[in-house]
Amino acid sequence: MKKHLHYYILACILVRTEVNNTYAQSQEPFSLFRIYEDNDFLNIRGKGTDESYSNGTRFDLFYTKRHPSRFFIDRWMPAAGNSSINVFGWGLMQIMFTPRDISKTYHQGNDYPYSGALFATHSLFSYNKLEKFSFQTEIVLGVRGPAALAKESQSAIHKLINYQQPMGWNNQLKRLPLINIGFVAEKQIAGYGDFIEIIGGVQLSAGSLLQAFGFYPMLRIGKMVPYFNGFISHYSTRRSGKRKGKSQFYLFFKPKTTFVIRNALVEGSRMHTDLQEETWSIYGVDPRARHSLNSIEYGIVFAHGNFSISYSESHYTEYNKGLYHHNVGNISLYFSY
Repeated sequence: MKKHLHYYILACILVRTEVNNTYAQSQEPFSLFRIYEDNDFLNIRGKGTDESYSNGTRFDLFYTKRHPSRFFIDRWMPAAGNSSINVFGWGLMQIMFTPRDISKTYHQGNDYPYSGALFATHSLFSYNKLEKFSFQTEIVLGVRGPAALAKESQSAIHKLINYQQPMGWNNQLKRLPLINIGFVAEKQIAGYGDFIEIIGGVQLSAGSLLQAFGFYPMLRIGKMVPYFNGFISHYSTRRSGKRKGKSQFYLFFKPKTTFVIRNALVEGSRMHTDLQEETWSIYGVDPRARHSLNSIEYGIVFAHGNFSISYSESHYTEYNKGLYHHNVGNISLYFSY
């Protein structure tokens, strides 16, 4: 009896050691750098535009930690359980909206306003691999208005490509401090091995930038690492278990409905100007954000080793009532190390 008890205790020790080693390896510090570019000139039809949500440029650094974070904000953001895969992030993003005709110097009451924002982000993407759900929290801090340097950025790019200079930035929306928090909860609804996943998500945003609530299903299909293995694993095969060193190649499709209370990028007071003005009332356009916004995003991801590239296109219904739908493409590059 004692002999069998000794074997049992030894087996328990070995199993516990292996579990601890496996967990320690999964928590090994790992980083991912992303270069992200939204632009309405990028679309599958090959018909580029320069209007509405015209451009969004972003740089992000995502990373994991061996031990729990000591940063008080990180400790406040919710995690998806004690053994969750936690990916922290810091980012910097610039966004700009413009009307369709950028040659006019005066405010155009029948179109979107000139609007620019520059902000920093801090995030925690937390994934529960076993129960297949995630919590994603992002804090935004920045400014809308001339300090966002959207006029300077767009003018420099248009000069570089020898394109029409934007002439109406004197009418852009006024300076506004931006403080926002976004929260996303996701849960796997169905799946077939590592080939097909259907995930449901809800999203909440609150603050001076965006006040909104949305929900969506997301379909992923192809050769891929399971979604709830963590954000970095979506764009890297360096440490992906059985797929180590192999490639990922998958498609995704994400229709979304968002209920908007306020969007500071398409509504607000403009800078003072003595230039000619066309008023909103002439055209029956509501200067406030449309309360119901629908979008469809679809795209493709290729990852191999430490490098990944993705392309996606999003179609949005009008941001303001009485205006037009809009397409925006995105190209993102990912480098893991």
